[in-house]
This record gives sequence, C-alpha cells and structure tokens, in this order.
Amino acid sequence: MAEMKPAITFEIEAFSGQARAGLLKTRRGVIETPVFMPVGTAGTVKGIRFEELEGKDLDARIILANTYHLWLRPGVETIKLSGGLHRFIGWDRALLTDSGGFQVWSLGAVRKISEEGTVFRSHVDGSLQFLSPEISMEVQAALGSEIVMVFDECAPGNASAADARRSMELTARWANRSRAKFAELQLQGADAGRKESHADLNGKQALFGIVQGASYRELRRESLERMLEIGFDGYAVGGLSVGEEKSVMWEVIDEVAPLMPTSQPRYLMGVGTPEDLVESVARGIDMFDCVLPTRNGRNGQAFTTWGRLNVKNAQWANDTRPLDESCECSVCRRHSRAFLRHLHQTGEMLAGILLTHHNLAFFLDTMRRVRQSILSGDFPNYRREFIERMRASGE
Repeated sequence: MAEMKPAITFEIEAFSGQARAGLLKTRRGVIETPVFMPVGTAGTVKGIRFEELEGKDLDARIILANTYHLWLRPGVETIKLSGGLHRFIGWDRALLTDSGGFQVWSLGAVRKISEEGTVFRSHVDGSLQFLSPEISMEVQAALGSEIVMVFDECAPGNASAADARRSMELTARWANRSRAKFAELQLQGADAGRKESHADLNGKQALFGIVQGASYRELRRESLERMLEIGFDGYAVGGLSVGEEKSVMWEVIDEVAPLMPTSQPRYLMGVGTPEDLVESVARGIDMFDCVLPTRNGRNGQAFTTWGRLNVKNAQWANDTRPLDESCECSVCRRHSRAFLRHLHQTGEMLAGILLTHHNLAFFLDTMRRVRQSILSGDFPNYRREFIERMRASGE
C-alpha cells in the first residue's frame, strides 16, 4: 500500500498576540499568510482577467473555485478532457475548491438531506441531482485543486440547539467519509500503477476539515474535537456570516481559533469585510475568502482606506480625485471618481471591471500590510488605526 505524501507545509514566521504571519507552501508556489483568496465561482473571478490577478497590482497566489457549479456546468468530463481545472481555465497558481455543501444549503427548501447525502434540483436545468461526501471528493480530485474541502452540512446562524447538533454530527460523519474517500482517490493510482487514475494527485492535494455548530460554542468545540480526531491538513470555520449577529461570529472564533493546531493553517470561510479580516487575523485566522470585492464592485461600490464609496452618488460627478488617494493600484493611478461614476451611470461594463480590480487590490494589499505589521511587531497599532478609520467612515 502506497503512503500519502504531505501536499502542503505551513511555517509560522512571526506572532503578534494571536495573529500569525506564515508561509503556506503548495506544489504551485508559496502563499504568504494571512491571505485573502478571490472567489472564482465558475472557474473565473468575475470581472477580471487572470493576467491582472497575476500582475504586480494584485499578485493573487491562490483563488477559489466552486465544486457545485463546475460539477453541474460544464461538468467533470469536460474539465477532465483539458487535464484538470488549472489547464481548463488557464490558471497555473494554487486553487482551493469548496465541497458544494454550502451551495446545496443555500438552495433551502428544494433539498432533501439524508445520511447518504443531499438530493436537490439543479439551478441550471431543474434536474434531480445527488451529492455526497464521496461524490464531492471524486469531483475535487478531477478538478485537481491544491486544497480540497470536506463535504459538510451548514446550519443557519439562528438554528435551534437541536438542529445545530444534528447538523454538526452529520458534518462529522461526512468528514470521516470525505477523509476515507480522499485517501482512496489519492492512493489508488499509485497502488494500481495506472497513470490515467489519480496517481498524480498523491502529495499534491491537501484536505481541510470544517468546524460547524452554528452559534453554539460548545457544539463548535465538539465539532473541532471530532475534526482533530479524524486528522486533516488544515482546519476551517464554516457556517458563519449566515444571518447571525456579528458579535456571535466573534464569540465563535474566540472559542475555537485558540484550540486549533498552531502548526496548521486556519481558514474562515466566506468572511468578510476588510474590518472582519483584520479582526479575524487578530484572533489567529490565516485564510479568508469572500465575494464582497467583486460583487460590490459590479454594483458600483469601492472599498477604500476611509471606508466604502458609492460611485453612483452625485457628489462624485465632478470629483477628479482617485477612488483612494492612498492606493497605488492601476485604477487609482489612472482614473478619477468622476470618470468611474460616468461609466457606472451610462451602464458601461468597464465600470464594474475597474471597480472590481480596485477592490481586489484593496483587499489583497490590506492583507499584505497586516502581514508586514505582524512581522515588524506593529500589528496592534495597525489594527487599532485601521478599525478606527472604518468606524469613523460608518463601515
């Protein structure tokens, strides 16, 4: 029986309280943490070319792709014919794929959950579909991402204690099945000696467990204990920012982050605003993703050093300043608020493209500044000044 090789390594370079600056090494390069990961739902980060994501403005080292969406369209076979997701989309840096669990949860009443998995109707054509831990692992193996997420069940933030426990326990059982299937897929090619199977994935894909339990801290602790018993390459906190109060999110992170292994990456899924990112880093989180920079950019909103700016507002009609006078991105170096408002008001697609570029630059640069402040020992001051600016602006 072949042995599984480590797919990632994680080295912490500096601490500042609970905050950590580290290096996450994958087969496709080194990722400096804390890190924000742009979301590429259908294999593309909306409104921006990969050349820009790779350029010096953004220099994104890792992006997300969505297992659920890619499984339904274009389908696994199409991606396999291209040699995996990296080749299919033309992205040679690291990828993290989610499991599809959150997307199925977001379908709400049109899904039916059982021990085996989830039955639901496709949002593409209404066809009946079934997704399980084993199928999710098979799809993510075919996609070939560097980081794979276990298939989980997400309870809403306002779930009752009984419902949250049922969801958490099901997630734990599914995580065990995900781990077993993942190991089988990683090793079967090496044992059989067949190149066309998954032999090339051994040592190239890492698997992260997901902590669930809604707003109940004791359930979150129990969920983490179960994930640790199974054993993963990294650990994520899921099921937050799904309707609960912000104070509840901080309580959950304060509860579980210190209990996560120090030597492995910690990932907060689907969160959040720039303020959320900085506050979560202070609580020991290393990895983040969120659709806010791209979604808000398409809707005319820019994130800046002094809070959010809506270009649709009439006050910017004759403003010749850049979106953010402290920003060095190519959009701020070249274009004015007045021009960006003009583009948005006239319905030009370039408005969303430029605002998306700036927003991603702001999120990624914020994480770089946070990292540097941890390395230099100045993170407490950086955090205080950043949060004060956001609060003063009404963020």
